[in-house]
Amino acid sequence: MIKIKEPAVADMFYSAIPDELKKEINEFAAKNGNNYKYKTRAVIVPHAGLIYSGQLAYEGIYQLDKSVKNIFIFAPAHRVAFEGLALSGFDEWKTPLGNIGINQEINQNLIEKFGLKIFDAGYENEHSIEIQVPIIQTLFEDVKIIPVLVGKAAPEIITNIIKEYYDDKECGFLISSDLSHFLSDDKAKQIDEETAGMIESGNIKNFRYEQACGAIGIYGLVGFANSKGYSMIRVNMFNSSAISGDKSSVVGYGSWFLYEGEKNSFIKEYYSGYLLDLCRNIILSRLENKKIYTNHAPVFNESGACFVTLKKNGNLRGCIGSIVAHQPLINDIVDNAQSAAFRDPRFNPLTIDEVDELTIDISLLSEPKPMQFSDEQDLLNQIVPYKDGIIIKDGWQQAVYLPSVWEDLPEKEVFLKSLKVKAGMSPDHFSKNFEAFRFETIFIED
Repeated sequence: MIKIKEPAVADMFYSAIPDELKKEINEFAAKNGNNYKYKTRAVIVPHAGLIYSGQLAYEGIYQLDKSVKNIFIFAPAHRVAFEGLALSGFDEWKTPLGNIGINQEINQNLIEKFGLKIFDAGYENEHSIEIQVPIIQTLFEDVKIIPVLVGKAAPEIITNIIKEYYDDKECGFLISSDLSHFLSDDKAKQIDEETAGMIESGNIKNFRYEQACGAIGIYGLVGFANSKGYSMIRVNMFNSSAISGDKSSVVGYGSWFLYEGEKNSFIKEYYSGYLLDLCRNIILSRLENKKIYTNHAPVFNESGACFVTLKKNGNLRGCIGSIVAHQPLINDIVDNAQSAAFRDPRFNPLTIDEVDELTIDISLLSEPKPMQFSDEQDLLNQIVPYKDGIIIKDGWQQAVYLPSVWEDLPEKEVFLKSLKVKAGMSPDHFSKNFEAFRFETIFIED
């Protein structure tokens, strides 16, 4: 006999009337601002009532590859405290949109290989998984779910489960989590941006549970991304005040998807033309004294660093950039495009007569990593020509060369001596305080 789980939070977190629920989800589809062409197999989405976070949950789940047949849903337990991860013993879950099957074969493997247990009591009044199901039913055909309720557990078990199943292209992964809870609007935005920075950079060692109720699941997915060299790309962020208007006590919501590569490679693949046009239009707007309004994808709200290089008839006409990410990438690109055109101290400000002769190059920088070395020769041995950008520092003196400089200075010794001179040091300078950092760039050219 088939065991069917009845809805626990219908009429509380979403409508129990099928036509009303369908209408609400169809409205999410009509308002879907997610224009990303890339399809993923892992997402982070919020789990408040559909009236609050349903739009963002829809846009995140929409990002999942529609060919997946099994969706793991990792979500925090809010009602019952328990150790480890809990599975559902039901064969099907019921919602107003019909029934959806549970993949009990995968459940059994999780029990045998990872020690998970069936614990249906944990699901009795829980919303964090159920709220996702009507959206999944709307967007997918012939799909089963694997609900995994997260109690007190180490995030590495979620990382390892994802690793176990990720090679199966029919498996997708959904991390269900809200962000900060019951802070003022201003404080929530500050904390949630810090959380976003951790997720997007992969630097999660200081991730705190109060930043997100589904912190264990988020940590587990980001840990998987780090192990593969993958990235988390922002879908969107807001908080409950955007719906309720009450800014005194809000809940934060965010959504991200997994990209199988480095973020700057994603930007180059999908947004090269957009960025080159943006730089040109920013320069023209300054020359023509016009304002332009940028309509950009949320990935550009992530922190990033870039250099913008202008050339005229093949010769350098301006180059300004940021070594370390310190603001949203969209702001860094706009600022550096204007600075390269009008504030490079080596050149006079650009004139409108020169615009048609310009070519524009954009270098997107990875996070600089400190290099460990015993002496100058050890440093030289570690440097990889044509790949590494190098930053050097000694006291107040510092300088940077992008990887593109290797075209003109292909010998490591010459490269480093020239960089020292640029920093105001002597070519043979070295001291115990000498520091070096390496980074890589993704190059976008006209």
